Amino acid sequence: MLREIVARRFPYIFVDESQDTQPVVIEALRQIAGEQPLCVGFFGDPMQKIYGHGAGAIEPLPGWAEITKPENFRCPTSVLSVVNAVRAAGDGLVQTRGRTVTVDGQEQPVVGTVNVFILPSDDHRTARLGAVRAWLAAQTGDDLWTSDMRDGDVRLLVLVHRMAARRLGFAALYSALNDRAPQSLSEGIADGSAWPLRPFVQQLLPLIVASRANDQFTIISILRANSPCLEPERLRGQAVAPVLAALQQAIEQLAALLADGSVATVRDVLRHVQSTELVALDDRFAAHLMDDPVDDGSAGFGNVAAFLECNVGELWAHRRYILEESPFATHHGVKGAQFERVLVVLDDEEASYNQYSYGKYLGYTPLSDTDEANVAEGRESVLDRTRRLFYVCCSRAEKDLAVVLFAADVAAARTAVVEARLFPNASFHGVEQLG
Repeated sequence: MLREIVARRFPYIFVDESQDTQPVVIEALRQIAGEQPLCVGFFGDPMQKIYGHGAGAIEPLPGWAEITKPENFRCPTSVLSVVNAVRAAGDGLVQTRGRTVTVDGQEQPVVGTVNVFILPSDDHRTARLGAVRAWLAAQTGDDLWTSDMRDGDVRLLVLVHRMAARRLGFAALYSALNDRAPQSLSEGIADGSAWPLRPFVQQLLPLIVASRANDQFTIISILRANSPCLEPERLRGQAVAPVLAALQQAIEQLAALLADGSVATVRDVLRHVQSTELVALDDRFAAHLMDDPVDDGSAGFGNVAAFLECNVGELWAHRRYILEESPFATHHGVKGAQFERVLVVLDDEEASYNQYSYGKYLGYTPLSDTDEANVAEGRESVLDRTRRLFYVCCSRAEKDLAVVLFAADVAAARTAVVEARLFPNASFHGVEQLG
């Protein structure tokens, strides 16, 4: 009955990003289509399957039509050559056309650029990324390569959030809420939804932003919604002006705690908020804000304790990241997006993520016995997963693509990557070219 109701109400069902749709959803729709008069269309690209739960390629039922779209309208011709080379060992689809622009009424292809930097994986990674961006700006005549603003349309793609945290200045905050942390904390760092972060993301930092802009409307809106001092029961029978004056003073003190260069910790801020009742805090903070905190056995107690010892500057750095006000993004997070300038950072050592290995994919790190067995038996391997993720990263570029590979053995890595024949020989550069 449910299948009949669905078919009658929705005679056309289109599933976008079908390669990342869960197999049970795909099977349910196939079953409805097999017995009900409706049209089901799956729109997807198996080479962009980058989540473990996805269905990947969908086998057509008898009578179904399979429509292949080889045209690529995003990438310049130089980048199109790279993504076709990456794709060759996947499904072999050769994409055509590429991005064009109209000049004097004529459509012309955009050539773009591709550059590959193979650099040592030492303690100078961040500085060398800056040098690469400066080199790209000089070579392409495009100063936006060095922009850290959103409208610069630059994205530096890293495999894991920790890599961005180190470069943006919230490494301690990330480690505190991620390392050996319960899933409820670690999964909420990237969007600020982890409960210890919420008062800062939703109320305290926005209060200071509004205060700096003298935006009284936003200030009072936040306070009305979140301050116990402004609850109707508390205000009944007393003058409002002194209450508002006290809250204003509390905001000024908060602004000092959260000022640039402040040595205050997250704990200092929370104790101030608790004592002034600026906003209501989660009850779970209570055990941490006592004079002598004692582990109450709650999940992640140690993680929250470490978070409270972080400098307040890390809160602002984290805010920049989650509001996408920095050029950093993750390899997974940019699927479906596109940018004029894309720099893909490959660093297996720093990423420390065993589901992917650019060293194994590009040929300078040996495969494990498990990898060899998976490849020999036709099962999905680390090579398949990494190839698809790399394809997604490279195919985001609308004009210029740069790949920065950090390796312990630069010479061996360069030899392997050249032999992989993914990039033109003229595109390779080393540390000596960065000055």
